[in-house]
Amino acid sequence: MPDFAISADPAVQAQLDRLTLLSPGADVLGLDRITRLLARLGDPHLALPPVFHVAGTNGKGSTCAYLRAAIEAAGLRAHVYASPHLVRFNERIRLGGTLIDDGALAALLAQVLDVADGIGASFFEITTAAAFLAFARTPAEACVIEVGLGGRLDATNVLRAPAVCGIAALGIDHEAFLGNSLVGIAGEKAGIAKPGVPLVVQRYAPEVMARVRAVAGAAGAPLVARDEDWRADDGFYTDDRGELTLPVPAMVGAHQRDNLALAAAMLRHQTAVDVPDAAIVAAAGAARWPARMQRLRERGPLTGRVVSRHGVWLDGAHNESAAIEVAAWWPRIARGEPSALVLGMLANKDGRSVLGHLAQVVDHVVAVPVPGHACHAPEALAAMARALGVRAEVADDPASALDRVALVGAESVLIAGSLYLAGTVLAANDEVPA
Repeated sequence: MPDFAISADPAVQAQLDRLTLLSPGADVLGLDRITRLLARLGDPHLALPPVFHVAGTNGKGSTCAYLRAAIEAAGLRAHVYASPHLVRFNERIRLGGTLIDDGALAALLAQVLDVADGIGASFFEITTAAAFLAFARTPAEACVIEVGLGGRLDATNVLRAPAVCGIAALGIDHEAFLGNSLVGIAGEKAGIAKPGVPLVVQRYAPEVMARVRAVAGAAGAPLVARDEDWRADDGFYTDDRGELTLPVPAMVGAHQRDNLALAAAMLRHQTAVDVPDAAIVAAAGAARWPARMQRLRERGPLTGRVVSRHGVWLDGAHNESAAIEVAAWWPRIARGEPSALVLGMLANKDGRSVLGHLAQVVDHVVAVPVPGHACHAPEALAAMARALGVRAEVADDPASALDRVALVGAESVLIAGSLYLAGTVLAANDEVPA
């Protein structure tokens, strides 16, 4: 599915318009195009500060947030490349702790697009090249780079010698590109493994771990596995360097402890960047990642439409494994009182599996479209919810949905199903990521 991006800055928008015309308009995996594009730019990916490369189905963005927070708590600068953006395209490229400004972004995109003729590079490949060019030119002590889709054939996988690689939680997603076998998906994610570079991984089912181990072994990457080389339970992290007590993360959800622990393991199993344990501990409270169980500010332009004692929460949960994590935590927020779900999902996502979990923990569903994207018809999502025994209706947009929620007396509201929908919500509530 193609990316979408608009900018209020005319110079950036002009380059995004060029990108839209140049791009094939769909995700196209493979390393040939990005390799040729980077060669025309002088191979900036070979001149980056030490790289922390993170793959995974869910949790990779949060893991990157903890890595960045720890590196900055150590008094160091970190570049960050992440996707997708929620509101502004600039969110994809963070230079030394600050989102890239419009002037620099427009110039970078122009430089990349000027040399891209004939390659057929995708939206993501152009963006990746621009990020690597920015990172190579701007001083910093580390780069935190999130895989876009999969791993083995993702554009970020041109990186030859990261400081460390990590794989967060695994699940079924992007079936059109990665298939619907968890073992096969694990093999694709593990494809970021590099010779001699530690590959730090979470706890997986035996058959999944076997595939990860095989791919790492074939690549010559030392596997650093949870429950074997590092352990983390109830806030206590342990490896060969000793024990570390990790506070409960400020980011909400039991799964955030796992993401924090993975970041800790990556930091402690690399030698390129000196990050003391105290900085890892500090990251627990400092890290933020928008639209991941984020409580929206009260009385905003959007949230002010509903009075909910336990708040309006936003999560980009768009696949079953993410829905499982959100559903496990939601009862702690709802506290046994009526709650509502505002749900909008892209057409290529499995609405039934997501609702199968979320419908168990809410009392009312309002289905909405995802503006500007091919999405499940709200009527179809509402029908799925009713089939699961939950009251459901439809609305034209998040604002109208919250108006309907206000009428049913929900004491907590969850907006979920798509990161594109999350971006619309953040913009409407004046909470643009910074």
